[in-house]
Amino acid sequence: MSRRTAHKLGWNAVGIGVFVVMVFPVFWMISTAFKPDDQINSVTPTWFPSHPTLKHFRDALAQPYFWTDVKNSVIIVFVTVAIAMVLAFLAALALSKYRFTGLKLFIVLVIGIQMLPATGLIIPLYVVLARYHQVNTLTGVVLVYLTFALPFTIWTLRGFIIGIPPDLEEAAMVDGSTRFGAFIRILFPLVAPGLVATSVFVFITSWNEYIWARTLLSSSGKQTITVWLSYFLGTSRATDWGALMAASTLTAIPVVLFFLAVQRRIAFGLTQGAVRG
Repeated sequence: MSRRTAHKLGWNAVGIGVFVVMVFPVFWMISTAFKPDDQINSVTPTWFPSHPTLKHFRDALAQPYFWTDVKNSVIIVFVTVAIAMVLAFLAALALSKYRFTGLKLFIVLVIGIQMLPATGLIIPLYVVLARYHQVNTLTGVVLVYLTFALPFTIWTLRGFIIGIPPDLEEAAMVDGSTRFGAFIRILFPLVAPGLVATSVFVFITSWNEYIWARTLLSSSGKQTITVWLSYFLGTSRATDWGALMAASTLTAIPVVLFFLAVQRRIAFGLTQGAVRG
């Protein structure tokens, strides 16, 4: 075996090891969701359920406020993604296509905001939201999520737009297209992969976020699904691990479905950047 082959096999082994470590908690969660209670509570752990059951899923779906909090999470996430994409795209377009006073300072501030720890802003943002009566409201959570999502999305989309040659728009305008027409026909399709990629990021981070939702939302009927999971108890008022794992599996499904729905668009769009004759 050559030295190069051994080096390659070594890195492949490291990659597989990291993959196994990252995937194992997900596997254990899904496996536990289908195990009967005797296997879950057994001293000897079992890797796969010997008699798979859907009882834990039924118990999770029957819990109070499950569907209400799922609806709250869906509303918060989709509103956050929609507003973030529109505002970030317009801001990224301005930062990449126009020159104005304070441009470099604005870009530095966008980067600097990403470096701030979110937990360090809990008290000041809570005070501001409380002053405008946005605590314990879905609107307040959306505003907070936008605060942390916009810097990243602006920075990412700016990189996509800068990477598009301005000659493409100029050529379309020379051929008789208006500036808006060149934007719709040339620029927007090429930026579409960036919009999809950043929307996936905003969707995942907003759906899985816990700290801010737990801090701002106190009413059971206004909480998100991640906060609902933290309060999950079984019928005996003790932690029902099977139902909890089933509820966690159900919570992860929307993220997986959203990613599967847009991954083809990402792969397709990234291959469409070539200039055609």
